[in-house]
Amino acid sequence: MTPSPLPAADEQAALWNGPGGQAWVDVQPMLDELFAPVAELMIETAAIASGDHVLDVGCGTGATSLLAADAAGPMGSCLGIDISGPMVDRARQRAAAAASTARFACADAQTHAFGPGARTRLLSRFGLMFFADPAAAFRNLHRAAAAGGTLTAIVWRSATENPFMTAAERAASAALPGLPLRRPDGPGQFAFADAGRVGRLMHEGGWTDVALEPVDLPLQMPLTALPVYVERLGPLGRILPSVAGETRPALLAAVQSAFTPFIRQERVCFDAACWLLRGRKA
Repeated sequence: MTPSPLPAADEQAALWNGPGGQAWVDVQPMLDELFAPVAELMIETAAIASGDHVLDVGCGTGATSLLAADAAGPMGSCLGIDISGPMVDRARQRAAAAASTARFACADAQTHAFGPGARTRLLSRFGLMFFADPAAAFRNLHRAAAAGGTLTAIVWRSATENPFMTAAERAASAALPGLPLRRPDGPGQFAFADAGRVGRLMHEGGWTDVALEPVDLPLQMPLTALPVYVERLGPLGRILPSVAGETRPALLAAVQSAFTPFIRQERVCFDAACWLLRGRKA
């Protein structure tokens, strides 16, 4: 008998507290470098001031929370929240090593009992697309925001606009019929591709002055990091450990060749097609 699929929230918790979350911990320095332009744009747009109280949603291993805590200064604060225990543990280690005031909670931001009206700035770098019930999540985040507080987030646009992000699974799909499929409207990486849908979800959650601006951010990483990226991240990274050892080298060679269009000398370069999402609590 085929087992029943997990509810969306449980599925995400299992993923990010298992191999998916551990992979992000293991390659954290590479991902911080890769997504640095994304973090910089978000922090700049959020205009965090000294004394602000920041909530970083889907904080991962803490890179954006550390930046936000620095911007808020000693009179402010930053709480990073993520469903992944391994990533939150890593974020706490980084904060301690940096003597940062950033604090972290391992919880689901869709349901977590935040202090009402306490947060003046809400942020999320690629963290909003994984909620089981996005409308409920936006309502809960709205309750956490102070009057006049803002939400600034960056999310992916569509898979077709981000060929780099789907290159590995497209190259592997013929050889791996069991490769997990990305489901339209998520939860998942491209769940917020439809700007109209995202706008409606935010309005349902109580946010005003909602705006989605398309941004295309040039990202890059060393060519030497590509094998690790291919083998550890995304749908392919999750299924690769179950692939027979004798077939794996040929599969990986075929997949890595799919990235040839993105190689510039000793760098891997591509544009990340994203939405810069903003809203305000009236």
